[in-house]
Amino acid sequence: MTEMKDNQTTNKKFTLFVMALGAFMIPFMGSSINIGLPSIGKEFGMDVIVLSWVTGAYLLVLSAFQIPSGRIADIYGRKKVFMWGFIIYTFFSALCAMSSSAFFFIASRSLQAIGASMTFSTGVAILMSIFPAEERGKVLGISIAAVYLGQSCGPFLGGLLIHYFGWRTIFLINIPLGLLIIYFTLWKLKGEWTEARGEKFDLIGSILYSFTIVTVMYGFSLLPRMWGVFSILLGLTGAWAFVKWETQSESPVLDIGFFRNNKVFAFSSIATMINFSATFAVGFLLSLYLQLVKGLSPHTAGMIMISQPIVQTCFSPFAGRMSDRIEPRIVASIGMALTAVGLSLFIFLDEETTILFVVVSLILVGFGLALFSSPNTNAVMSSIGKKHYGVASGTLGTMRITGNMFSMGIVMLIFSLWIGRVQITASHSPLFIKSLKSIFIIFTVLCLTGIFASLHRGRVR
Repeated sequence: MTEMKDNQTTNKKFTLFVMALGAFMIPFMGSSINIGLPSIGKEFGMDVIVLSWVTGAYLLVLSAFQIPSGRIADIYGRKKVFMWGFIIYTFFSALCAMSSSAFFFIASRSLQAIGASMTFSTGVAILMSIFPAEERGKVLGISIAAVYLGQSCGPFLGGLLIHYFGWRTIFLINIPLGLLIIYFTLWKLKGEWTEARGEKFDLIGSILYSFTIVTVMYGFSLLPRMWGVFSILLGLTGAWAFVKWETQSESPVLDIGFFRNNKVFAFSSIATMINFSATFAVGFLLSLYLQLVKGLSPHTAGMIMISQPIVQTCFSPFAGRMSDRIEPRIVASIGMALTAVGLSLFIFLDEETTILFVVVSLILVGFGLALFSSPNTNAVMSSIGKKHYGVASGTLGTMRITGNMFSMGIVMLIFSLWIGRVQITASHSPLFIKSLKSIFIIFTVLCLTGIFASLHRGRVR
């Protein structure tokens, strides 16, 4: 009996290690790309709008596949989907490194997002499947800390690699990491989790869901042009059809009852979307600000930007443990408020702003995000049953990515209005600074509204 218990403990620890390694890798890539954007844009001659699509196209595909991937994992096996996600992600990392044109690069980055969606919708679900309720906040805190550690290392290591070896190396370094995760998952990770085995996969619902997400997100990126309005209206029509279909489906890809009857799940998900809508583009904007306005090298810019994710890495496990003892909505709401304060400081950025001011503002945002993320994830995953962990994780991921896409959509909209379709250089600094001020005012207001959604979710325990 003691030996069996030891084996279970060992397997739990190893599973946490593999999930944390996976949680590290993809954010590492994302934050490295933020530092590499000016170099990528220069090599392929991208204007600011096309350059935004390096991130935008990835997020579009990621958001479309998250929930279907989670449902597939619940039915056919979470470990299996997690492993295939990293196979796809690693393969297209290699293709990104070999890109010879802007189109090929953005296409490869988009397909890479399919693999990322499969890992995002399963990693948290696997942890929830094997750890008891009293340990979940702690474990989720460690997993989220790994995400932020990836974001921390990205600007530093990514900036170093780009500075000395070029931007393609940030994709090449993902290949050995991806192969290592695939090996551990396939040969070392014990067990499989399929609580919804035998249920049907809702293909029509998945198509309607993906259609809705893509058309709405793409339309938002086209605003203020009429094609953008048309695409959003088309997406809203798709949303109506999706809800109608799902309420009648025997095995829905997303149970609408989660939002109708589960207050904690509904408002935690809304709070997630608002939080990431207000914060995701900060790295993109500050990368451009530090390099194009302040004239810093990619490596130096990375060293400055690392301050936010380092704080998030240090405090996420602490916030996760707190949410095991204190109502998650209290901890998460305090985090949202601190994030709003940090974002409001960026409204005052200009050519004369000191680097110390930027670092302090990033630290404040990072501390707020650390207090928000782990407790909020704990609230969402604790509000539903085991059978739906994959879908719940996918829903949470979709809200996060939808927020990311809204965040980039706001940036693209303001850039279109203030700067236009040009390649940003030092000569555009005055217009770029005006754009930054407008964007951060919007982000601050968004984050303030998110506090009310976070507080309104109700009690988990």
